[in-house]
Amino acid sequence: MSAESKREAATRLARSLERLTAARSDAFGHPERAARQLALKRWQADRLAGTYADLLDHPRYRDAALFFLTDLYGPKDYSGRDADIARILPKLTTMLPAAALSTIADAVELDALSEELDTATAAQLPAQDCAALTGEAYARAYRACANRPAREHQIALMRHVGNALDTLTRVPLIEGTLRLMRRPARTAGFAHLQSFLERGFGAFKRMDGAAAFLDTIQSRETRLMDALFAARTDPFGENPDQGIS
Repeated sequence: MSAESKREAATRLARSLERLTAARSDAFGHPERAARQLALKRWQADRLAGTYADLLDHPRYRDAALFFLTDLYGPKDYSGRDADIARILPKLTTMLPAAALSTIADAVELDALSEELDTATAAQLPAQDCAALTGEAYARAYRACANRPAREHQIALMRHVGNALDTLTRVPLIEGTLRLMRRPARTAGFAHLQSFLERGFGAFKRMDGAAAFLDTIQSRETRLMDALFAARTDPFGENPDQGIS
């Protein structure tokens, strides 16, 4: 597959931003829906911290795990980053290398899909379950969505974003380019986005090879998805693998 051009990446990024804005408007446009969404996101953040406790404690993988589970797939507030992108997309297209712009587009696409899936799951939660969400209630809501193809795509997209970040660390001169962008980024008003790029780049570069890390995430999320759709007892308590060395 040929590399994506700047124009292609910018077009894809703009479309994903529109999709993300619509998803967030739907999720947080009503107090009751917003409460369900926030309860779900808090529960998922705790689940992810438990599922990947070994990665978060591992010297080699800690930084990448923190970035992946917060900036890419967690309850973090992305509004500053997204506002930066929407406001200065034409300038981004000029300043950023195509590989970096493409990686941002991947991340926003993943964010949009995750928001849509969260909205669908939250809509299946009874109001009484939101105050103290349990794994059992989450599993019922997850299955009720009957959206396995979308869940499979989410996992595949997470892997794709991770691969893109790993590839970005090997692009010649990209590290120096990101450093040189710090002052122009503050001046142009996209400091949030600059910080997002630098954190992701730095975390994956320090990991020095992401294959084992990404294999672990993809494997565990796939096994959990299978267990949830199969209605297995205590899917979150299963030990999916032997950990990462």
